[in-house]
Amino acid sequence: MYSLAQSVEIRGAAGEPIPHNFKGLSRLEVEFRRSEFSLVAAGPGTGKSLFAAMLATQGNMPAYYFSADSSPATQTARATSMITGDDAKVVKDALLGGDFSDYAKVLGARWWMRYNFDARPKPSDIERDLLCYYEVYGIHPHLILVDNVTNVDTGTVGDAESYTFGLEGLCEYLSEMAKVTNAHVMGLHHVKGEWADGLNPIPLSGVKGQISRVPSLILTIHKEIDGMNSRVLHVSPVKNREGFEDSSGNTFASFRLNRSNLRLEDIDEELPALV
Repeated sequence: MYSLAQSVEIRGAAGEPIPHNFKGLSRLEVEFRRSEFSLVAAGPGTGKSLFAAMLATQGNMPAYYFSADSSPATQTARATSMITGDDAKVVKDALLGGDFSDYAKVLGARWWMRYNFDARPKPSDIERDLLCYYEVYGIHPHLILVDNVTNVDTGTVGDAESYTFGLEGLCEYLSEMAKVTNAHVMGLHHVKGEWADGLNPIPLSGVKGQISRVPSLILTIHKEIDGMNSRVLHVSPVKNREGFEDSSGNTFASFRLNRSNLRLEDIDEELPALV
């Protein structure tokens, strides 16, 4: 039992924002705070994994990425391109061609970024890896990414009700993980069928499984394609305990996908006044 004054002393790193390059989200009062759990929801192929990879690589912090949804080749090539700025196709060709020596030093310098590529990790697998991370480095990751939360094996799901209950329980587990490790834990998730094409703003009610109670921050992502092979990702804070939110999804920060190096670049536009 702690007083408010004592709570100041014991909080540690809890509440501190981790570094990121998403200036548009900062203008919308969105920060990814340590000891908190967030959810990023979007349709398939919209870009939520790119968003997560951008946060991990550009933030340049101790990070652990549970990548059940993408292969080692995809994640390695993507991260290398984001870190170096080199063309993603050139990087991928070097990786698949077996001559990746030019990038060895760059990747070796990011020793604090670790990945797990199990297709169906159990919570016990996640705990084991995080304990190993702490044993080796003496710290917990500052950022833990789970891509996607539905890939985590929480047991047999019999019907829609037990599916939702299982997801909510997993969110509780990930939220507790954030508090125990003082990391920011981010789960990637899907949306309901009506918004699965990713072409329109996705409201809070569009998050699949009705699991919006637990996360302190929920972002939804929809895309805009201009017909010239260019893509813009619009990121909406539909829930945000620490700042501005718009549950309709109609207020968003916009980022252009640089198809060469796969980085998300802020589009400098005036955002609506926050109320």
